[in-house]
Amino acid sequence: MNMLDEVPAYARGYFELVGEQDPIALLRKQLSETTKLYKSIPSEKWDYAYAEGKWTIKEVLGHLIDSERIFQYRALRFGRGDTTDLPGFDQDIYVAAGNAPRRSAESLIEEYEIVRKSSLLLFEQFNETELERSGTANGAMVKVRWLAYMSAGHEMHHLRILKERYGVG
Repeated sequence: MNMLDEVPAYARGYFELVGEQDPIALLRKQLSETTKLYKSIPSEKWDYAYAEGKWTIKEVLGHLIDSERIFQYRALRFGRGDTTDLPGFDQDIYVAAGNAPRRSAESLIEEYEIVRKSSLLLFEQFNETELERSGTANGAMVKVRWLAYMSAGHEMHHLRILKERYGVG
């Protein structure tokens, strides 16, 4: 069976972006590349949104940070054998409450780096059995390993949007 046949529909695009790459190695590579990209953004562009009602660059980075933390939490729970069903989350509520517009670009970049390093430490300590454990999140079965794919692919998705719609990268 193809892994994409098992993956929740909402996450398939992230898996397709990662493709055959090792998701944990990709998370490590993204740490330096994404940090470099964000550090290259001119200060006057951080509060830019490409259209009315769209997120600013600060909010996009805040969203990446929040989402990765949620993926980490799910991986920790399921990796430790806790199969309690976990709810989904409303990304727009998180972005609105995230205070990204009031934060400095430097503080957001620093937080991104810390959260990503935490993800790497978490995923790298799981053994094969733990990576194959699963639970239910947002109404769908999710394996621990898949959460690494989701983190990496989710970031790729938003970096593509930053390039295409924000002129970054």
